[in-house]
Amino acid sequence: MLSPTWPEISLFLAAVSISLFLFARRIAPVVRIILRSPKDPGFQLRPVGKRVRDFVWEVLLQGKVIKERPLPGIAHALVFWGFCAFAVVTANHFAAGLGFGLLSRDTAFGQFYLGMAALFAVAVLVSILGLAFRRFVVKPKWLGPVSMESGVIAALISILMVTYLAAFRLPEDTVEAKAIWWAHTLALLVFMPLIPHTKHLHLLLSPFSIFLSRGGFSKIPPLAGDEDFGIVTGIDITQIVALQAFSCVECGRCTEHCPANNTGKELDPKKIILGIRDYLRDHGAGGSEPLVGKYISEEALFQCTTCGACEYQCPVGIEHVPIIVGLRRGLVNTGEWKNEHGGKLFLNLERSGNTLGFPASDRDKFIQKNEFPIYDGSQDYCLWLGCMGAYDPTSREIVQSLTEVMKHLGTTFGVLSKEKCTGDPVRRLGNDYLLSQLAEFNLEQMKAVTAVKILSICPHCVRTIGEDWKEFGADLEVEHHSEFLARHASQLPIEANSRETVVFHDPCYLGRYRGLYDEPREVIERADKVIEAPRSKERSFCCGAGGGMVFLGEEKGKRVNIERAEELTATGASVVGAACPFCNTMFRDALAQVAIANGTPAPKLLDIAQIAAASLKASQ
Repeated sequence: MLSPTWPEISLFLAAVSISLFLFARRIAPVVRIILRSPKDPGFQLRPVGKRVRDFVWEVLLQGKVIKERPLPGIAHALVFWGFCAFAVVTANHFAAGLGFGLLSRDTAFGQFYLGMAALFAVAVLVSILGLAFRRFVVKPKWLGPVSMESGVIAALISILMVTYLAAFRLPEDTVEAKAIWWAHTLALLVFMPLIPHTKHLHLLLSPFSIFLSRGGFSKIPPLAGDEDFGIVTGIDITQIVALQAFSCVECGRCTEHCPANNTGKELDPKKIILGIRDYLRDHGAGGSEPLVGKYISEEALFQCTTCGACEYQCPVGIEHVPIIVGLRRGLVNTGEWKNEHGGKLFLNLERSGNTLGFPASDRDKFIQKNEFPIYDGSQDYCLWLGCMGAYDPTSREIVQSLTEVMKHLGTTFGVLSKEKCTGDPVRRLGNDYLLSQLAEFNLEQMKAVTAVKILSICPHCVRTIGEDWKEFGADLEVEHHSEFLARHASQLPIEANSRETVVFHDPCYLGRYRGLYDEPREVIERADKVIEAPRSKERSFCCGAGGGMVFLGEEKGKRVNIERAEELTATGASVVGAACPFCNTMFRDALAQVAIANGTPAPKLLDIAQIAAASLKASQ
């Protein structure tokens, strides 16, 4: 560019000052709200190493953005990397406005960097036009209504790339180059104040929301004390929740993968987060108005299965499940939630200690009938029966199959003489008081026999014992039976003949929560052939039972378990493989209903322990 005159420098400084002033005026309230919000109880920055790795993978490499939605993900990643590359170019551009430059075409480094930036400019331009086409022409429903701001931002980014490329091809000392320089400058200065006022605020905040997550998948924070009832009003919105709410990019990935939303229910995880953001913009930190009602739907909150698909998909680190559980806590702990089925569940647990409301004597009879030894600390495992394994007939069969395999392997085990529900459903429904009662009772039983290694057929029990009980001083080694069976898979027989096809349903609390995908398949493949459902592993579709939903009665819209059963049946597999008693319960009726509707036989429903036990019997 031709050397700027003093009037041009003055005009440039005035324009930059106005842009920075407008930017600061809009970003300051957001920063103020986040900093004035209360700190999260129990939050620790350590271990820092994991946070750094997540930051590099999710922010710098855009790994999650690309992996979960490859084509638009690559386009978004190219735009991000382009902006990173343009940071130095923009600094050089502003320096040129003051009469000096940081990069010169006369140097080898300047030529290299400016040329590399030109390549990025082409990539960004192609990407932003592709994303604009997708947004305004294709219009994926989970992105929501088309907004004017998306078009304005896309136009500004396009102008920035076009003007840079035009300037790159022109000699620096021409009138045309100066005109293009001013066009690029105006686009930059208009773009800056728009960032804090739009969803593009995630450009600034998402690196912080990813780095400052709670440090574990769907990690529900403990209550801060007797005066903490969950998220009720603005005063209960913590710094992490506020940061995540303002970081939302409104991409709709959470909506796209939500089982409740997919089956015609009101719940939309994105709207939950945007409801919190709207509340904070209206009332600031510490507002006294309730969130649920005007900003967030109570009905939507209690349609969540806590499957974690929303959180797993989110590219900016939003932890939807802890936020939803926090809002449920607020309604349950203040007595605002009135639900007949929920009330019955709480009463069953208070009176009988199990979700099904059966007397403890039924569990005792099951133990005696099967001659299960009582755990005394000398056996290899303390076998956790859980509510389903102790009282549900089909889940009892799974426990019996597992013990048959354990005996074949020579693994010793025992069961607790007394056992109550781990508290998984009440934890997810927001009743922390009842959770504490159940956890403390069970921990007392384990303390008496020094239980050191626990084995369970239920991934919900595994999660609650291994994570939620830590709030009550527990530090227990617990594993799911798929881990145990996979570790001993080499000792199980291989069936060479009459192998059936098994479509394995990945339970949410085994897959996304615990990261176990290969282990149950290894067990099945010893006897049968595994085929995959369209949505499997990390993208598995929920059975509909989690988050206490299995106990809350009929659903609105299509039932989640029917949706999943149809998908599993459509694979043509002769067996549906499961590894969770809740999934087994949900599919028991759903597969039969789908079979009747299709006029075809229903596939068999078997837990991996039952498949392993059957292969043992066949080999013998």
